[in-house]
Amino acid sequence: MRKSELNFDYPSELIATEKKPISRVMKVEKGEPQETHISSLISQIQPGDIFLINNTKVIPARVHSSEGLEILFITELENNEWLVLCPSRKWPKGKTLSLPGGVEVDFVEKGKPQKIRVSQKIDYQYFLEFGEMPLPPYIQEARDERSARHRDLEMYQTDWAEVVGSLAAPTASLHFKKNDLEKIKNRGADVESVCLHVGLGTFLPITSDLLEEHKMHSEFVSVSKEVWEKVKECQREGGRVWSLGSTVTRALESLEQGLLKEGDDFFQGETNLFIKPGYEFKVVDVLLTNFHQPESTLIAMVMAFAGKEEVRRCYQWAIERKFQLFSYGDLTVWMK
Repeated sequence: MRKSELNFDYPSELIATEKKPISRVMKVEKGEPQETHISSLISQIQPGDIFLINNTKVIPARVHSSEGLEILFITELENNEWLVLCPSRKWPKGKTLSLPGGVEVDFVEKGKPQKIRVSQKIDYQYFLEFGEMPLPPYIQEARDERSARHRDLEMYQTDWAEVVGSLAAPTASLHFKKNDLEKIKNRGADVESVCLHVGLGTFLPITSDLLEEHKMHSEFVSVSKEVWEKVKECQREGGRVWSLGSTVTRALESLEQGLLKEGDDFFQGETNLFIKPGYEFKVVDVLLTNFHQPESTLIAMVMAFAGKEEVRRCYQWAIERKFQLFSYGDLTVWMK
């Protein structure tokens, strides 16, 4: 399959630049899109179903140097070295840059990601003080602003963020609040958490023309044995598995594929599973996810779940009705 088959056109003014207080929802059932809302959606969840969320927490890991260079910190290595994403072509050769808090940084190695060295150890508290939320570049471009806004610290974090480690928000979760989860429980369904730390595997673009040649970066996943048994019990009893987001879907399907290691209480490990058309879903019955960018691994997952032509047709339906797109945009629900 070619990357171009994941393409579609959209007007740039539909890119959402802030999270709205009330989300629109495009629900697709038996191939037919219709507009609904969160409360109506919750009313369709039945006793015996299971609703799974991602409890990862986004790190405000984008830091600006005093010279104006933007650096997204990804992975800490030894000897104060880090893997990062930055516009390395703008880094003056051999120049030491200055970061907030008296930190100096040197360029070490090109690549994607690149490698840098900082003058002192930096940690989560440093990012809380000096970093900003790593919003997707298309939001910055749509806003015509280089830096994130202060309110993004709240808008770009889920209501149940708990385990620190993500470089991007699991954005489908931004449409729900904790009280929505209570409503789901009150319907007799189970609500459980898994953890996938969103990283390069989720948001780096597809670089090869053929999808089969694209190599996914690995992301950390953790699923407790107790939660996995509840998922399997739901399946045995004929309930539906509702997956809130592409990250939850990737976590569940990775575990089913045997990609995680079994410990005493958890299945954990790194997954590089690339879900693309032709993939057979083994766990997820209902996929709740945002609208995704063209030619991305995320829209490849949606097309794998619902079908290439169906996704294109439903996206066009939504665009004609001016649904808001992408990370801060509206919600889609794909039902088997």
